[in-house]
Amino acid sequence: MQGLGWLAAIIVGALAGWIAEKIMKANMGLLMNIVLGIVGALVANFLLVTLLGATLGGWIGQLIVGVIGACLLIWIVRAIRGSRAV
Repeated sequence: MQGLGWLAAIIVGALAGWIAEKIMKANMGLLMNIVLGIVGALVANFLLVTLLGATLGGWIGQLIVGVIGACLLIWIVRAIRGSRAV
């Protein structure tokens, strides 16, 4: 996560993963929320930089990007598995 330290990245990642879990109505644990939030933020940041040439910065920006990325990852896993469960 650009501009955030490791502890902040874990906290923001966990929060982003939890929000994505609620939006997508998935059933995951804390560790998976953290992973999805952090990886989702990395994926979404990459896509934003590639497509728009910029990304959102700061805690709030990374939270928004993390939620979008985590929702995208949940959607991809559901598409591959072919079910509603993650």
